[in-house]
Parts: sequence; C-alpha cells; structure tokens
Amino acid sequence: MTPTSSTPIDILLVEDNPGDVRLVQEAFREASLETTFHVASDGQKALNFLRKCRESESESESDSETDLPTTPDLVLLDLNLPRVDGFAVLEEMRDDPEVSSPPVLVLTSSEDAEDIAKSYKRAANAYLTKPTSPDEFASLGTAIENFWFEQAELPPATP
Repeated sequence: MTPTSSTPIDILLVEDNPGDVRLVQEAFREASLETTFHVASDGQKALNFLRKCRESESESESDSETDLPTTPDLVLLDLNLPRVDGFAVLEEMRDDPEVSSPPVLVLTSSEDAEDIAKSYKRAANAYLTKPTSPDEFASLGTAIENFWFEQAELPPATP
C-alpha cells in the first residue's frame, strides 16, 4: 500500500473530541508522508461520508464529473461516539455494500478485552489504545505510517 510521494494519504478520522483530533493531526504532521484528514465527529457522519465515497466510485466508472469524495486510504475510528457508536460503524462497513470499506484502525481509550474482541469480530484491521501524552501520539503517527503505508500489503479496492 505504498503511496507515491506526490499523492497525499487520505485519512478519515472519526473522533468527537476536538483535542484528540488535534493531537492525531499533529502526530501525522511529524510523520514523513503528506496526509489529508477528513474528520467526522460522530458515527453517522462517518457512514454518510463513506456512502458518498461509494457513490463517487460508482459515478467515476461512468466517467461523469463529480465532487464526491474518494475512499480514504485509512479510517481511524473511536468507539465512543455520539449518535452511532464505533461498533455500529464497523458493522455497517462490513455488512452494507453501499458503504465504502477502507482499512479501519480502532483508536480509542478503552483497553477492555471485550471491546477489543468486538472490534475484531466486526472486521477492524487493528485496535490501538489512545496514547496518554502528546509525545506518545507523535510516535503513534509514525508507527501507523511505517506499518500501514510502508509495510502492509492490502487487497485492491473492490468496486
């Protein structure tokens, strides 16, 4: 999944805490790849965004001009969200063909074994506990970049 140096990485960050949004964005600024963030403050907004991405993919196949977003390269998903929680987002991404399904890294404060198991059962690609300090956030951004964008091989996107 190695992006070209001229192509920014698109990340959908699903997080309702503005402080954590800022820390995650700053963490990726420390990493070497250019990153574009789309932020959804609740699970419903995230699902709406991913549905628009799927619409964009369908429309691009018919060569029509569109302002719809393209599927992000990665989703960073908090579990504790208003309106629709992270578990429901994972279920929709797994089960609904109208929802675009990029790799999902759960990034949450919960260390509960049940939450971890439920996330993987719902097809999360990884489960990460939020760091407690800004320095730990910075190293997390570099670690995600190194693994997901330099080491991991993912299957091609399916229309």
